[in-house]
Amino acid sequence: MAVDQLKRTSLYAIHVRSGARLVEFGGWEMPVQYAGIVEEHRAVRIAAGLFDVSHMGQVEVEGPGALDSVQRLITNDAARLTTGGGLYSPMCLPTGGIVDDLTVFRLGEQRFFFVVNASTAEADFAWIREHTTNATARNRSAEFGLLALQGPKAAAILGRVTRINLGDLTYFHMRDGVEVAGVRGCFISRTGYTGEDGFEVGCPWDAAPRIWDALMEAGGADGLVPIGLGARDTLRLEAAYMLYGNDIDETTTPLEAPLGWTVKLDKDEFIGRDVLVAQKQTGVPRKLVGFEMLERAIPRHGYDLLSGTAKIGHVTSGTFGPWVNKSIGMGYVTPEHTRPGNRIAVEIRGRPAQAAVVKLPFYKRSA
Repeated sequence: MAVDQLKRTSLYAIHVRSGARLVEFGGWEMPVQYAGIVEEHRAVRIAAGLFDVSHMGQVEVEGPGALDSVQRLITNDAARLTTGGGLYSPMCLPTGGIVDDLTVFRLGEQRFFFVVNASTAEADFAWIREHTTNATARNRSAEFGLLALQGPKAAAILGRVTRINLGDLTYFHMRDGVEVAGVRGCFISRTGYTGEDGFEVGCPWDAAPRIWDALMEAGGADGLVPIGLGARDTLRLEAAYMLYGNDIDETTTPLEAPLGWTVKLDKDEFIGRDVLVAQKQTGVPRKLVGFEMLERAIPRHGYDLLSGTAKIGHVTSGTFGPWVNKSIGMGYVTPEHTRPGNRIAVEIRGRPAQAAVVKLPFYKRSA
């Protein structure tokens, strides 16, 4: 896609001003790094980082049939949510393959708010609208800018620019209709994609630069820095969060990925349920595992995974983990190779590099 055809968030001028290196991502021109991936990664683990995630999509479903529609669309159970509560869930095809993985929040008795991936936002909206009955699905993606403030100092920094009590906002809960940095009509959720405590702040599209600048000023003394997509990827991989299009897609099911905990087979009918029931009974042909390299080599997406000379799968995500200080990856393998400690190899430039299966996640923050 030509540069002049790429979409830009309302923070584009700030990224340019901040010296970001910009790349194409999902049809958007986005910052991949500012000071450098390793430096940015470590800043989030130690202090805090600020991300532009305005390319993400938002869909609202409201009306008498909203809960029934949401329940049909996702594998998780939205009926258990109280107002302000949220959850993570795959959204599946009838084949059990994953349309997208997303977060959904209950903002009222029959009002739900989806946050979906950027690369699938338009397709997700079409799918949600197609399967919504007796309710209205609205694509609100163009209305909101979205910032992610992540790291151990995130709560202290955000608390300086909003009056709401962040201590009362527990993990995976949202408050909407709040004011941030003098901007009304915002929402704050205690969510993120880094493995750290943090928040996602939604605001009117054109107000995002104002909130970005206010947060950077409020957090400067605490070491807050802007973070690009590069460190976002290394952070999420250390935390073993799935990346749609790499680790999961329409050819993988939640039971093949380590997402069985999101599949609630005891709730009413949902799209893909029959296939997932069958997989639960008969087992899956492959499983996504984590592994760490036992020699100096970096696994990359698409590399073959081997047992001896036999191919047993492929790498879905791989990198050097700046915080765990080792090369790590995830990939699908046949069931007999999933036990932690099992030795496998990654074929890198025609040579098998030794690795070992490990329990996920690679990194988990201390309480």
